[in-house]
Amino acid sequence: MLNKIGRLFVIKTRWEAFLIIYALALGAVERGSVYLTRFPGFGGQLLFLACTGAVFMAGGKILDCLRHEQTLAAAIGPAVNDNGAVVAAPVDERKQA
Repeated sequence: MLNKIGRLFVIKTRWEAFLIIYALALGAVERGSVYLTRFPGFGGQLLFLACTGAVFMAGGKILDCLRHEQTLAAAIGPAVNDNGAVVAAPVDERKQA
């Protein structure tokens, strides 16, 4: 049962990754705007830039890891657990683009 719930928190497609990155960006801009009001001037702008820059780094890492996992799954083939169920089937990136 916990495995089924755990699979909900796994990013499987680029579409899901972009939704996660969008949500991170919304939160970062909201936090950055709080920094701008709390710390007016150059310090607040630097903190705002740090918040949004972190989203760019995290988004790039998410997309790179997703591509790596998909190519690895395609190279290895489907993984089968002890029950005989397929755990990770290869995903074709051409269908997602």
